[in-house]
Amino acid sequence: MQLDVDLNLRLGSFEFAAAFSVQGRRTGIFGPSGSGKSTLVNLLAGLLPPDVGSICLDGRTLHDSRSKISLPPEQRRVAVVFQHAHLFPHLNVRRNLLYGYRRSSPKRRKLALADVVSALGIEPLLSRSVAALSGGERQRIALGRALLAAPDLLILDEPLSALDYGLKEQIIPFLRKTLRRFDIPYLYISHSLSEMRLLTDQVLIFQNGRLQAITDAETMARERLAHCESGYLNHLQLGPSREVGDLLAYRWGATELIVSGKESSGPGLFGLASKDILLFKRHPQALSSRNLLEATLVELTPCGNGVGVVLDCGGQRLVAQVVREAAAELELKEGSKVFAAIKAVAFRRLL
Repeated sequence: MQLDVDLNLRLGSFEFAAAFSVQGRRTGIFGPSGSGKSTLVNLLAGLLPPDVGSICLDGRTLHDSRSKISLPPEQRRVAVVFQHAHLFPHLNVRRNLLYGYRRSSPKRRKLALADVVSALGIEPLLSRSVAALSGGERQRIALGRALLAAPDLLILDEPLSALDYGLKEQIIPFLRKTLRRFDIPYLYISHSLSEMRLLTDQVLIFQNGRLQAITDAETMARERLAHCESGYLNHLQLGPSREVGDLLAYRWGATELIVSGKESSGPGLFGLASKDILLFKRHPQALSSRNLLEATLVELTPCGNGVGVVLDCGGQRLVAQVVREAAAELELKEGSKVFAAIKAVAFRRLL
């Protein structure tokens, strides 16, 4: 996808102005409430006209104030999944899913209903009234409806923000798997750094109606280490596991990590908070933590009253966090050899 945008709009005291060109299939739009994220969504989808500017998607002009071109929403081939699902209450799930599909020309249809239903795990829901759906189910139906409309660009406008934590954990794997499977370019709008890291490759950061930077989610997470109360969340892709007593040993690069919980034992993506990693200057004689890794310190990053410590653990990167006094006592510096201790219960499966 190639998206070229140059837009200006004033809404009362709020002024939106952004000019950028991005390529790629997994792009995030990040910023706090009031930063202009939803304004951008409405401009791209044709739900709000700019005062002046242009939008070009893959060489096709959607809007150009100079040429007086402004395609209506139904001609832009841009599908939006909003924070609230906005399903049609008078249609059952199947008919909601097929709403956009039946209105697109047969030659533009890219996906079959059966494939989308299978990917989203919603076959048992097809005959239900949408009023009988949970929040997570409603979002899956909204996503399926958007996919079946065969858009050139899919916009997901904070689709998880209305869901509680448990439902988010359920639907993020569906989103990640489905979007990868069907390979439709998308913009993912959110103020959640975790969602950015799981679902995007590049991120456009907005503040006060202005584009501040274009970066990637991992860099953004590291830069915000100082401002995040819970610290940095390491994302660890763990391989096949084996039982070790009541625990599981997962392959991580050339080593193994001991993890508690056997509810889901397959390979997956796990989260580990930087504050859950204890550092030792020398090999400890005994400790309760089930994981002890020998590591080389490769970078120190100031973070508030603490220090972010980037470790190389046999070719795998890990970020720990300690207070400044501890960093001084451990004599931490680039190239130092340290030992990192991690409890088995510190790991949380993300995907």
